[in-house]
Formats: sequence, structure tokens, C-alpha cells
Amino acid sequence: MTNEQALRHIVIKHLEGGAAFSNISKFLEAIDFEKLGERSYGLPYSFYELFYHIRFAQKDILDYCAADAYTSHDWPDDYWPREQSPENNEAWESLKSSFFTERKKLADFIGDEQNDLLKPVKHSENHTLIRELLLVIEHNSYHIGQLAMLLRLQGLQ
Repeated sequence: MTNEQALRHIVIKHLEGGAAFSNISKFLEAIDFEKLGERSYGLPYSFYELFYHIRFAQKDILDYCAADAYTSHDWPDDYWPREQSPENNEAWESLKSSFFTERKKLADFIGDEQNDLLKPVKHSENHTLIRELLLVIEHNSYHIGQLAMLLRLQGLQ
């Protein structure tokens, strides 16, 4: 394995979680649908709102790096849902499925040696692929910690 391949492997491992922070799957399995919209202890967000935000930001960066066309979004309005909880269980399952599908696409994009980690991404002159990947990892890990805290506050962890 070359150094570059090893680096790609490490980045994918961190993207998927379980190295320095817990895998998000653990928390998604622990939450009850009925608790998704609760804002515990005066916090300004629910479990659902945080997870929506994680997924939206990850998808935005995936598109920024890899999509043929990219449109920037309004911060913070577009990055957070308008509702505290999903409309129904099907919407919740769809959101989770989208997150994992898009994370896999991002991992595949990272793993493709045609995509130079040190070159600017498709829709930037300055932001390299490795910068964007580290941004996703940092962002996800930060908010996964918040999900863990919400579960503890709700007595689910």
C-alpha cells in the first residue's frame, strides 16, 4: 500500500466513525421515533434537527467536491430543518438512508485515486479535496457528540 492509499484509507475510516468518535449508527439505533423532536433541557435543537443538519452539510460538501453542477446554499436557513421532528417514520427512514448513501459516495470519491487529494475541488479554486474531507469529518464528529449528549439527557444512553 502506498502512502497515498494509506492516507485515503485513514480518511475513509474517520469519515465512517469509530476511530476517535462513535459511529453515528449507534446513536441512530438508540433513539425512539417519538423522541426525535424533543428539545431537552432548553436546548435549541432536537435529535432530528441535529441529524438533518449533519446530513445536509455532508451532502452539500459532497456536491461541492463532486457534482457537475453546484449551487451554494443560504447559511443558516438551508442547513437546518424548519420542523423539530420528521413528518413521519418514512421521512425519517429516508433521511437516514440518504445520509448513509451519500457518505458511501463520499468514501468512494475519496477512494478513487483519480481524485487528487491536494488539488482544488471541482467548484473551488482554493479548497482542496483533503480540506473538504477533513471538514466533513470534523463537522460530523462535533455534532455526533451532541447527539450522544441528547441521548444521555433523554436517558437513552
